[in-house]
Amino acid sequence: MPEFGQFFERLRERIERHDTVVSVGLDADPDKLPAHLSDHDLPRWAFNRRIIDETHEYAACYKPNVAFYEDADGWRALRETIAYAHGKDVPVLLDAKRGDIGNTARQYATLLDEADAITLNPYLGRDSLEPFLSRADKGVFVLCRTSNPGGADLQTLALDSGEPLYRRVAALAELWNDRDNVGLVVGATAPEELEELREAVPELPFLVPGVGAQGGDAEAAVEHGLADGVGLVNSSRGIIFADETGGEQFHKAAGRAARRLRDRLNDHRE
Repeated sequence: MPEFGQFFERLRERIERHDTVVSVGLDADPDKLPAHLSDHDLPRWAFNRRIIDETHEYAACYKPNVAFYEDADGWRALRETIAYAHGKDVPVLLDAKRGDIGNTARQYATLLDEADAITLNPYLGRDSLEPFLSRADKGVFVLCRTSNPGGADLQTLALDSGEPLYRRVAALAELWNDRDNVGLVVGATAPEELEELREAVPELPFLVPGVGAQGGDAEAAVEHGLADGVGLVNSSRGIIFADETGGEQFHKAAGRAARRLRDRLNDHRE
């Protein structure tokens, strides 16, 4: 049975209490927001608040992609979003894919002052991740086998040992998990590799993207993404932009999409 740190224990409680492993990706792309929100001081915050109101019953976690908030108003919107999600007792995972060294890494790690977990790029090695790993009360998800087609350009390259690079990343993540706060990002668009990685690191929770708009394998995401019932299956565009017309009831469509995904995933949970 895996040992979990504070973040993953809190996530376990959320999953069990609300019977859901859905991560709702809050990728509030300004170019896709409903036009009627443009009069708001912070349209991204207005959008996210409505999404959270309609989806929090079905969400194990919210996952804002930081790329959509990296401007002055965006940071304000993100802070409001995190606080509002916490008010609904939903943890927040920042999809930031950080990974740097020295003072830069320590500065990036201050993102965890407000959020509960973060995604990290392991390309620069352990020292680049240590400022995040050292936060024992927070969660980190290390990029391992991503859902995008170009992920194979590097991640499947064979090392001298014969193993693919993504397997080595998984093994390193297991070594780095001395504070019981490490998970992996493993996409649902490569179900065979998802299964392989679960066998390789049975005690690490996975964040599994790609089930929504990218058409990943929902059954494999649940069967192999969870470690002792703990893990997340993410959908972003498939939930928050479920109403492609951008109508005033967009949030209602998001709520229905989140509920459908929860039910679809639960069909495959034990």
